[in-house]
Amino acid sequence: MKLLAEIIIQTFLAFFTILFITRLLGRQQVAQLTFFEYINGITFGSIAATLATDINQKTYQHFIGLLLFGVLTGFVSYLSLKRRSFSKVIEGEPILVIQNGKILEKNLKRTRYSIDELNLLLRDKDIFSPEDVDYALLEINGKVSVMKKTAKRNVTIEDLGLNGGTQSLPTEIIIGGQVIYENLRKRKLSGKDLIDLLKPFGINRINEVSYATIDKNSKIYVDKYEDNLPSNIDLSENND
Repeated sequence: MKLLAEIIIQTFLAFFTILFITRLLGRQQVAQLTFFEYINGITFGSIAATLATDINQKTYQHFIGLLLFGVLTGFVSYLSLKRRSFSKVIEGEPILVIQNGKILEKNLKRTRYSIDELNLLLRDKDIFSPEDVDYALLEINGKVSVMKKTAKRNVTIEDLGLNGGTQSLPTEIIIGGQVIYENLRKRKLSGKDLIDLLKPFGINRINEVSYATIDKNSKIYVDKYEDNLPSNIDLSENND
């Protein structure tokens, strides 16, 4: 009975302590959490669970650890609000990954995202080709914010009184300088056909291409490793 009573007391203590601390720290939604905040929350919950169930150590030891972790979390959050430079170190900053329909491979590499993962994020925004994007930012919570090109923004054909044809998904034919031969065959194209399609883009070798797709109308989208953009926007406050 003594053991049971101790567990009940510790559980109540852990529950109300974590409730009180989380209310103090704010009401940020899970979808808005940065990676640091997500891991921090898991650790916080783990300490609270240990406080509730561990009877091998004195209760106050876990309780002090939980309070200290909560205080440190609050202190870091406070500094992040007060000092922009500190916030950038702890939470990071948005990174531009697409500009004028071109994938910025160096920036994408900084985020440790692959082209496939970037495409997944774009499809979640109902975008099936980077060509339709003016700017895409990878936010600190891992989501992507997109500004579509003017011609691709949401004006429906019904609004314009037009009849729309059917669309098809573009087929990936080059990823990371490697030809996807199975997809090439699906579009009934040979290696020579691919080279001919790439020539108008000033491309002589496949390894110059970071990403390329083709649709059923033979419209090809190509993103080279060297984008040669007139100006590469730097969102960082440090221009070094």
